[in-house]
Amino acid sequence: MSKWKTTKYPGVRYREHESRKHGVKKDRYFSVRYQRNGKQREEGLGWASAAGWTEKKVIDALAEIRENIRRGQGPQSFKEAREGIRQDRIKDAAQEEEDRLNSITFGQFFRDSYLPDAKQNKKERSWQTEKNFFRMWISPTIGKKRLSEVSVADLERIRNKMLYADLSPRTVQYCLATIRQIYNRAKTLRIFTGENPATLIKTPKIDNKRQRFLTREEADRLLGHLKYRSLQTHDMALLSLHCGLRAGEIFSLTWDCIDFENDQIFLRDTKNGKNRYAYMTGPAREMLMNRRGKKASGYVFKSRNGKKITEMSGTYKRAVEAVGLNDNITDYRQKVVFHTLRHTFASWHVQDGIPLFTVAKLMGHSSTAMTERYSHLAPNDMKNAVKRFDDNLEKESKVIDFQDHILRRKGGEK
Repeated sequence: MSKWKTTKYPGVRYREHESRKHGVKKDRYFSVRYQRNGKQREEGLGWASAAGWTEKKVIDALAEIRENIRRGQGPQSFKEAREGIRQDRIKDAAQEEEDRLNSITFGQFFRDSYLPDAKQNKKERSWQTEKNFFRMWISPTIGKKRLSEVSVADLERIRNKMLYADLSPRTVQYCLATIRQIYNRAKTLRIFTGENPATLIKTPKIDNKRQRFLTREEADRLLGHLKYRSLQTHDMALLSLHCGLRAGEIFSLTWDCIDFENDQIFLRDTKNGKNRYAYMTGPAREMLMNRRGKKASGYVFKSRNGKKITEMSGTYKRAVEAVGLNDNITDYRQKVVFHTLRHTFASWHVQDGIPLFTVAKLMGHSSTAMTERYSHLAPNDMKNAVKRFDDNLEKESKVIDFQDHILRRKGGEK
């Protein structure tokens, strides 16, 4: 290592690199000495080639440190100065990143982040619906606004336009829920840190639950017509009606989930994220046995190209229309759809006196609150409960008369 050399400036010295040059001179490593709190300190500043130091720059920097020590302000060592510069750079970078995030528009985030994620984690029908909401209703109003600029008033305009276009309250709720999910996603990614404006808007309130269920005669007519039109659609309808399966559960059903020995159907990853068992009726078991054949594998119900079915065939709707189940019905909640079969499954069980708790388990409901909608179909349960209570009151009518009881407590006789 080369020897230290002094300069004409007090407190500044350097040593030269043995071979490396910086410009026409040998590269120099600078060091400074100064006094702080009565103690002599020395700090190496680095090579001229790496840090850009010159004697003039070193002297000026040392003079600034000495002045800061004298005044008791600012960085009082080169280490503190470097840390200050580092912190300033961190702040500047953080500010630049914040400015970049704040400049992202609702439309940019939807296209670049939310939609790709939805395609990976949602069913195609769901993300396509959200994409259409964005294109038709969301983008024209807030697509070019920054995420931080969107207000409750903006979302109210979207809501009011949809209602004015005679869209159902449920559709409006779905669209506003999509906006809420988009903001939640932005918050998860730390792209947006404010309050979600979609949580502050009032959504249209409506009882969207379907109350319609089929009578046994209507179910027989529908199944008979379906069997004539399409055996596969008939079999899917029968499975929903007799076992309470959702359409998506039927589409996802594979032969390894069918347990003929115990008359059970294992349903994986259902709507609420949980697995459950469904139980076969005699007709459902017979239907599945007929479909199984000798080499059953893969999906129980397949599309024409042998792949998984993604939506119910229009054959079902045409069969419903053919047997007149939706004649003269204008309220969409009363119209017969494929889900009506599952609703009928639950309704028939309640009418037959099966407890709501048991029906909830059969349906795969996460709580009995979802099954309470069927409670009106079992009015006799409540009447019988009051009747039993009344009978018990009559049995207890032989208790001691209140006045007689008081007299006895006083030791007297009536």
